[in-house]
Amino acid sequence: MVLQVFIVGFVFSFLGSIPPGTLNLMVLQLGLEHKIKTALRFALAVSIVEYPYAWIAVEFEQVITSSPVIMKNFELWGAIIMTTIGVVSLWTVRKPSTISVKLQDSGFRRGIILSILNPQAIPFWIALTAYLKFQGWIDISTGWRLHSYILGTSVGAMALLTLLALLAKRVASSFKDNRIIRMIPGLVLLTLGILAFIKYLF
Repeated sequence: MVLQVFIVGFVFSFLGSIPPGTLNLMVLQLGLEHKIKTALRFALAVSIVEYPYAWIAVEFEQVITSSPVIMKNFELWGAIIMTTIGVVSLWTVRKPSTISVKLQDSGFRRGIILSILNPQAIPFWIALTAYLKFQGWIDISTGWRLHSYILGTSVGAMALLTLLALLAKRVASSFKDNRIIRMIPGLVLLTLGILAFIKYLF
């Protein structure tokens, strides 16, 4: 049962990390810039932060799902973060500052900061955990099962981000020093942020 909940956590974390979002787009960007080591350190930082966020989601699942106000604020927070990072990303492509260059080169610190400021994993794992428990696919009633499940979510995120970084490297030579390509993550993030605001408001 411990291995089963780990595999379930891994699979759904891997699949849940595929849609375009702040973190996987950053990994793709680093891969396209030939910064594979930086991208891997970024992925490691993301997977480390994923653990406490998934734990919070699981532990407080019933409390949080019963409060629509909290869920709405998570959606608004995600919209603000995506829009802000999108704007900053576009700005640094146009006029890279000393601080932004330093942060770009430090994959681990960048990953930690962006992961903490991007708590979208919490509502995702709240909803998914509730569904998996309802379907009887997981039983996390003991400490070992709980932490095996959460570890699976961290390893799944790490695996997907590592794969994205390595795949990006294969096509990086075609896009090297292409300013438009480097702007794509920022434009996508800005678009996602605007769409999130629209969804929140309407």
